[in-house]
Amino acid sequence: MTATTQENSTHAPAADGAAGGRIVLGRNQYGKAEVRLVRITRDTDRHAIEDLNVTSQLHGDFESAHTEGDNSKVVATDTQKNTVYALAKDGVGSPEAFLLRLGTHFTECFDWVTGGRWAAEQYGWERINDHDHAFSRNKSETRTAVLLVEGARRHLVAGIQDLTVLKSTGSEFHGFPRDRYTTLAETTDRILATDVTARWRYNTLDVDFNSVYASVRRILLDAFAQTHSLALQQTMFQMGKEVLEAHPEIQEIKMSLPNKHHFLVDLAPFGLDNPNEVFFAADRPYGLIEATVEREGAPEESAVWANTPGFC
Repeated sequence: MTATTQENSTHAPAADGAAGGRIVLGRNQYGKAEVRLVRITRDTDRHAIEDLNVTSQLHGDFESAHTEGDNSKVVATDTQKNTVYALAKDGVGSPEAFLLRLGTHFTECFDWVTGGRWAAEQYGWERINDHDHAFSRNKSETRTAVLLVEGARRHLVAGIQDLTVLKSTGSEFHGFPRDRYTTLAETTDRILATDVTARWRYNTLDVDFNSVYASVRRILLDAFAQTHSLALQQTMFQMGKEVLEAHPEIQEIKMSLPNKHHFLVDLAPFGLDNPNEVFFAADRPYGLIEATVEREGAPEESAVWANTPGFC
């Protein structure tokens, strides 16, 4: 999870620039990135793990810190880190709910903090043979959340990344234009594989975030599996469409799907046929398919997407 900069707009006085016009402070933000948090719930003999990577960045009146070195309004990044741990004492619940608590804390406790950006990655752990306090890390996917606070406004995005999926058949690709540089053969039977990265924006905060996350994950997997694919673009749109149809509380969903190519190996030099059985899995270069699936007539795109990289 990476932190971005230049998000809060200010206009601090500074020296005149040689190219004309005054040089002023533009949008900015600061905070503590990648705070590693593991919270063990042990109120019974059956324990639970919440494992997060949290970034906190503040927006507000920080002009004098940049232009004069005045730290009187700088909430130390170390304080932000400690706040993450202190609020976790009361539990996490869901990454979305935890970020909302962080945003409320900083904007209510410091008058000059007008908003901020809080982000989290959550890593999954599974019980070993249903053991009460022994776990193994599920590295196949990561749950994500981003909260942007602008005064009284809250923009909340949830998501999933690195969800690796593959279909061994039920995928075609043909009918594309050809020119002198086209060598790809058309096919009516290919492997379709990708790493699903999806982000969806809520239009309300009255949400059971854990329940909706589980539902969206299931819908994405089911749509990938059930759609007879003529192109990864078609499969992507169907995945997003089914999510929006099932969840009116989601305003839009953005997806980024790399096409993880599997090329049929030519076994003819060895006197062997290869009826779609032996493949070479290439890691690069790869096709990269990205799209937003949204409700028709949706309002202007939310500001939260401006610093959520990797999506069109």
